Amino acid sequence: MQLSSLLVRFNEPETLKMAKLGRALRAEGIDITDLSLGEPDFDTPQHIKDAAKKAIDDNYSHYTPVAGYLDLRQAVCDKLKRDNELDYTPEQIIISTGAKQSIANAVLSIVDIGDEVIIPTPYWVTYSEIVRLVQGEVKLVNTSLKNNYKITPQELEDAITDKTKLFMFSSPCNPSGTVYSKEELKALAEVFKKYPNVFIMSDEIYEYINFVGKHESIAQFDFLKDRVIIINGLSKGYAMTGWRLGYMAANTTIVKGCEKIQGQFTSAATAITQRAAIAALNGDMKPTYGMIKEFELRRKRVMELLAELPFVKCSEPQGAFYVFPMVNHYFGKTDGEDMIDNADDLCMYLLNKAHISTVTGRAFGEPNCIRISFANSMENIEKGFAKIKDALAKLK
Repeated sequence: MQLSSLLVRFNEPETLKMAKLGRALRAEGIDITDLSLGEPDFDTPQHIKDAAKKAIDDNYSHYTPVAGYLDLRQAVCDKLKRDNELDYTPEQIIISTGAKQSIANAVLSIVDIGDEVIIPTPYWVTYSEIVRLVQGEVKLVNTSLKNNYKITPQELEDAITDKTKLFMFSSPCNPSGTVYSKEELKALAEVFKKYPNVFIMSDEIYEYINFVGKHESIAQFDFLKDRVIIINGLSKGYAMTGWRLGYMAANTTIVKGCEKIQGQFTSAATAITQRAAIAALNGDMKPTYGMIKEFELRRKRVMELLAELPFVKCSEPQGAFYVFPMVNHYFGKTDGEDMIDNADDLCMYLLNKAHISTVTGRAFGEPNCIRISFANSMENIEKGFAKIKDALAKLK
C-alpha cells in the first residue's frame, strides 16, 4: 500500500508516543506513574465551565468565522494589552484548534521549500517536524546547560544566513523551563534588526507559569513587532488542554495567510470552546494563580529529589512545569539485562522496568537529557522519583 512520501518527512511526537506506551501498559494492569505529558492535573475553573454550559443553552452550535468570533479576538487583544502592554486589533488575531495548529499555520504560511528555520535546542518536539513537513531546512543551534539553555546574540548572528526565513523559540521554554529576561530578548532583537527578512515565532503558551517575575515578550520591541508571531493558548494557564483552543497575534498579512490555510484544514475552533475562552480571558485569574503556587511547591520538591539522584545534573526551571536533567552518566551501563546506550534506552528502561513514564531528550534536540514533568500530584511525583532512584541504582 503506497502512501504519501510526506509521512516519512517527520516523526510522531515522542511525548504522545510515551503516553501511548504508558496507556498500553496500564491497560495490562501495570501501575504506571506518568511524568511525561505536559498537562496540568487540575480541572478547568468553574466559571469557564459555566460559560460553556451557557453557550450550549444559548445555541452556539453553528459555524463560526474561520478566524474566530470577533468578541473572542477582542478579548485576546484586551489580554495582550492588560498583561503584556501590547497593542493589537482583532484583525491581527486568529483563533485555532490549539496552539499546535497556530504554530503549523505560521510555518505553512511563511516557510517555502529550502528555507532555513533556526531553532535553538532544546525545543518543543513539534517545531522541527512541522518545518520538515513543509520541506524547510531545520537549523538547530545547540545551547548549553552552562548558559541555562539560552541562545546568545552571537550564536544567533552566526546561525543566520541569506536563506534564513524563520526563528522559532519558546519562553518559558518546554522542555528546559528557561525564561528569557527583557534584557536578553532586547539583545536578540538587536540582532534581528539587522536581518529584516527573518520572522520570529515566539511561543508563549507557558506565559503564566513563570517563577521569576513578569513575562516578557519579544514583540514589545516596536522595530521588530511586525515580524513577530506570538503563539499562545488556554491549555496550560487555564487547565484547558482538552478544550483545544490556541491563538496567534501577528501582522495582518500573516494572519490573513493563516486564515486562508486554516479555512482549508479545520475552519474554526469549536464554537462552545470559543465562548468559554472569552470567560477565561476576561474572568477571574485566582484559579490560575493557585495552580502556579502549587507548581512552585512541586518545583521545589522536584529539585530536592533530583539532588538525591547520583551523577544527574539539572538547572532549576524558571518557568513551565518540567525539569530537564542531564543523564548521560548512565549511558553504557546495564542492569544485567538491558544495556543503556542513550536517552531513548533510558526512558524505555524506566518505563518497562520501573513503570515510570518520561520523555527522551533526543526528541527536544538534547540527547543527553530526559524530560520529567511535574504537572502531576505531589504524591505521584514522590512515587515516580522513588522509582527512578531505585532503577538508576541498578545500572552498573
